[in-house]
Amino acid sequence: MAISAAEEENIEALRRWWDENGKAIVLVVVLAASGYGGWAFWQQSSASGREAASDLYEEIITATQPEDPLAAPDSAAIIELAGRLMAEHENSAYARYAALFSAQQSVRLGDLAAAEAALRWIVDNPASGLLRPADEGLALIASLRLGRVILARGDPERALALVNSVDPRSFEPGFHELRGDIYLALGRPEDARESWLAARDAGASASDALRLKLENLGTAEP
Repeated sequence: MAISAAEEENIEALRRWWDENGKAIVLVVVLAASGYGGWAFWQQSSASGREAASDLYEEIITATQPEDPLAAPDSAAIIELAGRLMAEHENSAYARYAALFSAQQSVRLGDLAAAEAALRWIVDNPASGLLRPADEGLALIASLRLGRVILARGDPERALALVNSVDPRSFEPGFHELRGDIYLALGRPEDARESWLAARDAGASASDALRLKLENLGTAEP
C-alpha cells in the first residue's frame, strides 16, 4: 500500500522523536521495573528476616521458662541467643527486647559490665525510621535499668548524669526513686529524701522498698 507524503512526514517525526527520547523512556521503564523488583525483594527479605528474628526470640522465651518451675533459667543460652539477635537482626524490635533479657541474666550472673553493655546498646540504638518508629517506653525502661546497673557498679556520678539526661515521662516515679538512691550513695541524704518523696508523690506510694528507704531516713511522712 502506498504511503502518502503526510504519513511519511509523521513516520519521520516519530523516528526523530524516538531517537531523541527513546533511550530515556527505556531507562524509565527499566528503573520502574527494577524498583518494583527491588521492593518485592525487600518485602520478601524483610519477611524472612522478621521470621528468623521471631524464631530466635521464641528460643529466648523458652530458655527463660524451664519445664521445672524450681529450675533457674538457662542464662548462658539466653545471653548467647540475644547476642545473635543483636548481631544478625539489629534493626528488629526483637533484638532490643532480647537485649533486656540478656542484661537481666548478666545481672543474675554478677556480670554487671555485660549488663551495662546490653542496656547501653538499647539506649544507643533506638531503631527509629520511616518504617520502624522508636519504642520510647522500651528506651526508658533500658535507661532506668542502665542507671541502676551503673550505680551498682559503684559509679553514682555517672548514674546521676544519665538520670538527669532523660525525660522520664510516665516512668517518673522510677527515675525519682533511682535519683534518690544515687543521692544517698553520694552522701546527700536530704536530696535523697526529696527525690524519694517526689517518687512517692508521682505514684510510687505502693512500693514497700520506697517506704523502707524513707523510714530509714526518719521520713515515713512528709
